Amino acid sequence: MNIFRKLLDSVKPNFEKGGKLEKFYPAYDAFETFLFVPGHTANTGAHIRDAIDLKRTMITVVIAMIPALLFGIWNTGYQHFLALGQPDTAFMDMIAFGAMKVLPIVIVSYAVGLGVEFVFGIINGHSINEGFLVTGMLIPLCLPVGIPLWMVAVATLFAVVIGKEVFGGTGMNILNVALTARAFLFFAYPTLMSGDKVWIDTTTAAGETLADGYTGATLLAQSTESATNYVNAAGVQFTDVFSAAFMGTIPGSIGETSVLAILIGAAILIYTGIGSWRIMLSGVIGGLVMSLIFNAFAVNPFMEVPAINQLVFGGFAFGIVFMATDPVTAAQTTRGKWIYGFLIGIFAIMIRVFNPAYPEGVMLAILFMNVMAPLIDHYVIRGNVSKRLKRVKVAA
Repeated sequence: MNIFRKLLDSVKPNFEKGGKLEKFYPAYDAFETFLFVPGHTANTGAHIRDAIDLKRTMITVVIAMIPALLFGIWNTGYQHFLALGQPDTAFMDMIAFGAMKVLPIVIVSYAVGLGVEFVFGIINGHSINEGFLVTGMLIPLCLPVGIPLWMVAVATLFAVVIGKEVFGGTGMNILNVALTARAFLFFAYPTLMSGDKVWIDTTTAAGETLADGYTGATLLAQSTESATNYVNAAGVQFTDVFSAAFMGTIPGSIGETSVLAILIGAAILIYTGIGSWRIMLSGVIGGLVMSLIFNAFAVNPFMEVPAINQLVFGGFAFGIVFMATDPVTAAQTTRGKWIYGFLIGIFAIMIRVFNPAYPEGVMLAILFMNVMAPLIDHYVIRGNVSKRLKRVKVAA
C-alpha cells in the first residue's frame, strides 16, 4: 500500500487549490479515500464518533453480498447447462459461463453509476458520493441474467440521476436507488423482466439444442399453478420446493435465488452492526403473518402456498436483507423500524398473492414503505414527545 500512498502524494499538489487539475479534486479525493482512511476529521458537531467512515461501511455491505454474487454466477451456468440437457457439466465450466454473463452486467452498472457520480461531483465541487458502491452491486443482483447491457446502463443512469442526484445525492434520496432501477426496467420493458424465458440464458453454440423438458419459469411463477411441485429446466419435478428455494438451484434474478447465501450476508450485516436486525426480523414476521392469514382463508392455489415457502420464494429474502435495511430510505427510530419492516412483509406477500400478473411484491412493498418511512418516524417521535409531556405534567 506504500506504493499507492507515495503515488497519490506525488500527484496531490496538482489537484489541490491552485493546481492545474484543481477542478478534478473530487475525483482524486474519491480514489484516495477509497484506498485510505481520510486524513481529516469533521469540524462541526458529529453525531457518530468512531474509526469507520462511509466508504468502509459501504464496502462491508458489498462483502456481505459476495456470497449471493458467487452463487448467482454458478447458478447462471448451472441453469444454462441444465436447459441444454447437460447437468453433468464440470463445475468450473459452469462458473466460467456464469462469470461471462454476470460480470459484464456488474461492470456496466458500476461504470455508468460511478461515471454519473464523478460528473456530478466535479460539476458541484463536492466529494464523490460513496453510496453507489453498494447500489452498483445491488442493481445486477436483482436483475435477470438475460437483460441487455444497454438496458442496465439506461436503468442505472435513470436511477442515479432521477432517484438520487436530483434529491441532493447520497443520504438525501427518498427511494432505494437499486429498486428504482429495477422498477424502471420492469415498467419500461416488462417482457424482458418477467415471463418464462428471461431467467435462464439459453444461448447455444454450434450443435447444441435445448432439452425437450426445458422450462424457464421461476419457482414463484410455477407456484401460482401448484403449491407443492417444481419442475426444473431439465424437466425433473421436485416435491420439496422449500429445499430447492432455500439452496437456490432455481431460475431467478442473479443474486436472489439462494436464501442460504443471502442469510450469510445477513449474518455479516448484523454482526458488524450495519444492517438492522429489527427490520429483517419484523419483515419476516410480517410475511409470515400475511401468509398464514391467506392460508386460513385460501380461495386459490397461490393462497395455499405454505407460509414458510413464501419466505424463500422470489426476491423476498434478498429484499428484506439488503434493500429494506437501506439506512437512508428506511425508518430511523427503533419502534419505527419494527413497524416499517412488518409492513414491508405484509405488503410484499399481499401484492404477490393478489396480483396474478405480477407474482412478486417485495420491490413495490419496499418502495411504498420508503415513502412512508418519514411519516412513521414522525408519529413515533410525536408519540414519545407526548409521553414525556404527560410525565412532566404528572411530576409537576
